[in-house]
Amino acid sequence: MSGESNGIFFDLGQYVAAPRVSDLAVSVDGSRAVVAISEPSADGTKYVSALWAVDVTGAAVARRLTWNEGGASGPVFDASGELLFLRRASSDDDSSAVWSLPRDSGEARLIAARGAGFSGIRTAAAADTFLAASDVFPAAATDEDDERIRVLRKDGKIGAVLHSGYPVRYWDHDLGPATPHLYAGGDEQPVRRITAKAAAALHEAAYDISADGTFVVSTWTVPGMLATSRTVLVRIDVRSGERIVLVDDEDADLGSPAISPDGSRVVFVRETVSTPDEAPSMTLQQYSFADGVVTEQAPGWDRWPADPRWLPDGSGVLVIADDNGRAPIFVVRAGTATKLTETDSAYSHVHAAADGSIFALEASYAAPPHPVRIDAATGEITQLRLAAELPSLPGTLAEIEATALDGSTVRSWLALPSGASESAKAPLVLWVHGGPLGSWNTWSWRWNPWLLVAKGYAVLLPDPALSTGYGQDFVQRGWGRWGSEPFTDLMAITDVAVELPEIDSSRIAAMGGSFGGYMANWIAGHTDRFAAIVSHASLWALDQFGPTTDVAYYWQREMSPEMAVENSPHLYVADIVTPMLVIHGDKDYRVPIGEGLRLWYELLSESGLPADDEGKTDHRLLYFPSENHWVLTPQHARIWYEVVVAFLAEHVLGETVALPDTLGRA
Repeated sequence: MSGESNGIFFDLGQYVAAPRVSDLAVSVDGSRAVVAISEPSADGTKYVSALWAVDVTGAAVARRLTWNEGGASGPVFDASGELLFLRRASSDDDSSAVWSLPRDSGEARLIAARGAGFSGIRTAAAADTFLAASDVFPAAATDEDDERIRVLRKDGKIGAVLHSGYPVRYWDHDLGPATPHLYAGGDEQPVRRITAKAAAALHEAAYDISADGTFVVSTWTVPGMLATSRTVLVRIDVRSGERIVLVDDEDADLGSPAISPDGSRVVFVRETVSTPDEAPSMTLQQYSFADGVVTEQAPGWDRWPADPRWLPDGSGVLVIADDNGRAPIFVVRAGTATKLTETDSAYSHVHAAADGSIFALEASYAAPPHPVRIDAATGEITQLRLAAELPSLPGTLAEIEATALDGSTVRSWLALPSGASESAKAPLVLWVHGGPLGSWNTWSWRWNPWLLVAKGYAVLLPDPALSTGYGQDFVQRGWGRWGSEPFTDLMAITDVAVELPEIDSSRIAAMGGSFGGYMANWIAGHTDRFAAIVSHASLWALDQFGPTTDVAYYWQREMSPEMAVENSPHLYVADIVTPMLVIHGDKDYRVPIGEGLRLWYELLSESGLPADDEGKTDHRLLYFPSENHWVLTPQHARIWYEVVVAFLAEHVLGETVALPDTLGRA
């Protein structure tokens, strides 16, 4: 790590105020780079991002470009080198408009605004054309009519939505009645809608625009019976709006399209539709516009590619893939995927510039996201300087492995506090990742082990069955068997960790969020080895969760009635004797609040550690009425950690830690 210790892990106030890099834009020629950096607003109740220019040589410190109180986000360079981004249209209008900052100097100018706002800007590499998404009411024949309906609903404080299909909400927001459409524009052409009758087809769409700005390739959701709904690829002509289907695969969802520099091909990620017996798999595919042939780009490669980006000469494609607790950049060409980066890091926001440089955000458990330049020939990495130094860690990072019951290898990161030794053993927290298709392989400001390490805990971050980056078989061995191999893998790696000389095996706790919360609940009902368990945004009763989550059709593919019965934690509530801290946000639509409320009621009424005659219990419920799946606002994220630390201290360390005054209770 660079820089001196700034104490952010020892002071939650400093931690939530620390600047966070969230986006990266690079000019076509590679001469300029811009990052978005978020910091708390003046009142400390939300994060607001600003754009900073980064020296691509790594010599100079980053320089701030935008100062608008409402923030600026979504940066992207156009073909002329101007910087396009999103910010409020005006001080009294919260909708996101498209702005442009001149290449050399000058004030930003407004180039596109509408009451519904814009999102997801894309630009053509060799033409003066940009693309963005904006919501439109299905009943509106024109943009003027759309604005009339929007104002009518806003002024009348009308939130009612009449649905005829699914889904109806997503993560933390309600869907409809307006739905996303694509708009195109440029200096010489007015901004106009290029999609018609999209209905819900462009919810969470991924799209790309050709270098010459003449056409777009986008994902398009085809409605059907809930479990058979799928995503196809379409081509949309920018001038006429004509739409044709390019690839329609009944056995897969298609995503992440990237058009080749010469416009002759498009690559995309194919994700097979899972079943109760078969886990999904992901492969990189290519469609040729000349003959309509689809070909797999790296046959036999046992990793899941994501976020494809073409090399400027069209000779290959850069992708990210989880790999053994990391997420390197790979180059896919001539049917083979070759690793470009060999660090312990995970990469995102990859850009390949015309000068041969590759830019990305690099992150790991040793450092938060920061911009880097990578030499495409040698893989040499140059760190690009930010205004603030990267934080120093309060401990060390190691890897450990265990052998699972079936002989598979289970690996984990282990974060140890400074000074932990055989004579100064550290208590252990097992922290289970969400997903479940994911990996502990990159920095998270929200789920950060170093805050617990600063309190003296060792934190175990394992990748059990279902984790990505270890091959298809490793995912498959846990598919539909959540309470089996994922659980026994976690216990096996915990067994190895507690045997380490630095670990105090008599003081251990477990925690997790989302699927990790599911595992926390399952652990609570199947072992009493932990002194405390923290369950955040957790799945409790699978028969209840399946139909009420925001994307029920996705979970239905795996969660048969038999699977739900065999793997539901709520059936083991009577066996729970460990104190549990239950945390849930009311705006969590992925794991609805009913899961948390039912868990809480059944812990108090049916667990082996129930409430006493006065209603008192060792269990706790931390409820956030205004928060979503993650609990993101600075003030609430801080309370989250304060309560977790106090709960662990009470039950693991036998100490009393004062709760924050803002909770208003002892």
